[in-house]
Amino acid sequence: MGVVWLAWDERLERRVAVKCARLDDDRAMRRLMGEARNAGRLHHPNIVGVFDFVDEGATCWIIMEYVPSRSLAQIVTERGSLTPEEAGSIGCQIAAALAKSHDEGVVHGDVTPENILVTEEGVARLTDFGISRALWSDVTQSATRSVRGKPRYLAPELAKGQPAGEKSDVFSLGASLFSAVEAQSPYGEAEHLMAYLARAVEGHIEPMRRAGPLEEPLTALLEAEPRRRPDAAGAQKLLTRAAPPPPHIQGQLRDSRMRDLSSRPLRLPRLVRRPQDSTPFMLQPSRPIRRRRHPWATMAVALVAAGAITAGLVLFSPWASKDEGGKGDKGGRTGATDAKLRTPSATAQAGAMGDERTADPCGLLDAASLSRFGGTALDPDYGEIDRCDVLVRNNSGDDNADVQVNLDSDRDDFDDIVSTRLVGGLTVVTLERDGRTCERAVLTTDGKQIRVIGKQLAELSPAPCPMADAATDHVVGVLAEGPVPRRSSSPAANSLALLDTCTLLDSTELKLLPGVKADNRDRGFGSWDCDWSSDDGNREVEIQFSRDNSLDADDGTPVNVAGTKSYFIADEAEADSCTVRTPHRTYTDSVGDRTTELFQLTVYGPQPTRQLCDSATEFAAVVVRNIAKRLPER
Repeated sequence: MGVVWLAWDERLERRVAVKCARLDDDRAMRRLMGEARNAGRLHHPNIVGVFDFVDEGATCWIIMEYVPSRSLAQIVTERGSLTPEEAGSIGCQIAAALAKSHDEGVVHGDVTPENILVTEEGVARLTDFGISRALWSDVTQSATRSVRGKPRYLAPELAKGQPAGEKSDVFSLGASLFSAVEAQSPYGEAEHLMAYLARAVEGHIEPMRRAGPLEEPLTALLEAEPRRRPDAAGAQKLLTRAAPPPPHIQGQLRDSRMRDLSSRPLRLPRLVRRPQDSTPFMLQPSRPIRRRRHPWATMAVALVAAGAITAGLVLFSPWASKDEGGKGDKGGRTGATDAKLRTPSATAQAGAMGDERTADPCGLLDAASLSRFGGTALDPDYGEIDRCDVLVRNNSGDDNADVQVNLDSDRDDFDDIVSTRLVGGLTVVTLERDGRTCERAVLTTDGKQIRVIGKQLAELSPAPCPMADAATDHVVGVLAEGPVPRRSSSPAANSLALLDTCTLLDSTELKLLPGVKADNRDRGFGSWDCDWSSDDGNREVEIQFSRDNSLDADDGTPVNVAGTKSYFIADEAEADSCTVRTPHRTYTDSVGDRTTELFQLTVYGPQPTRQLCDSATEFAAVVVRNIAKRLPER
């Protein structure tokens, strides 16, 4: 077992904590050395650092950062239960530490009140990363297995003998916070360890009586099924939202995100074509931001979608019909179906996104408000369906800047925050400028977000940040008066906008890419993009609806996809990927331009490029056939 000493580092003249352990065999030594090496990679203000590892035969020493503090267990023992606000502040800091460690591939494995240190200033630090799991965690013997960990805080899957993982760390954090506010284990109180273990296997959680605002996030963290739990970053969001930490803790968390950003390698932008632009290229990050849902949210959506499919509702059509009885619905669906699928804008509160499929991003942009930057023109039919643009033109009439609004289902965990501010009850996030791009985020009152992006398209373009700020001010002004405006009309009867991307590939069809699972599904805004992945995240299939000018050779290599001329290009989304772009229909948009509605299907994986592109083409052919079954002739 381990003993901790306070020591003095004579070379660097500092106090350090030294943990001493006597080992029984070489295997234990190798395991401990590996865990110490992993812990030594972690640098975060809420993680106790590991400086060195000394091996002296059967005895080893781990030299760690010394933190004057008390453990959470000591605090609860000495003064009783914590308030929800105190526990929430500690919890969001430890969740941030876990998010960092999980990003580095390090699982703690023993998140308990004993391993959570709290300073007099309220700063929480997580210690013993992996070290307890390697040697000193309690081992409970059952009839069939050895369970490593403290049963009072043990995740159900660990009680069943499964290995520790990121989601088990999240559960143990929830259990530690539960014990801090309720003064008992989430499994209640028992006389012996086996009783705790039995309750853990059952997933039995005691009701909360003192948690107050923490009840909802703790319920999520303590889900018995790992895939229903949020990841560590999601846990941090839930805890912060329920019990915001004091300002000095918020500042520390924000500073840690900035330090993480500054330590990342610089990514060079790639050149992509922008339509109707006399300057043929623009700078853009090497891969567009791909919006993801947290696993617990994905599960909820999957259940809703399953119910809709069972009821035979393959098409979504939540756009409001001009005829309240539904007779004006171009898709031929009844008003009753519409009522079930959409949230009427009249019921949405100010500052809310409301129903995703009726939210109009163009209702948040005003070309006139950007006129000081040059001539302006609204471009409502370019890119994703949840997007709207204003093009800024120079004196020659050429597009030299772009202001874009995107609607998001989920709030991002931004790493590059410069500042946040409250404007009329809405939170506006200012992000660090990235080359020729400047981004802002407006957080809606119903937990979603609006991204506002200013881009330079040419050398002598207006600065992107003032454009982004001007557009953001307009967005906030609109939301001060009500929810996001609604679309004024339904899409055409044969529009992809009526479909749910997640219904276009089923479990049998997904077997074209071995390892990808139908239940590992990630649904994007309005159900207009969807991706499926393997358990290890190495393989993925993504479908996204989009709009563009007519496709041609500049879009890639021509390929026949189920009788439709399409184009594929390797490594466009990111390395080890292939994207096929397939047109669906061509129409005249609201400003008189000919526009192509299309879907793009991307396959990610470790296979050779040729195999990835063959798989993407096969998937695209399946999607073409499935679209034809659901929509009338183009």
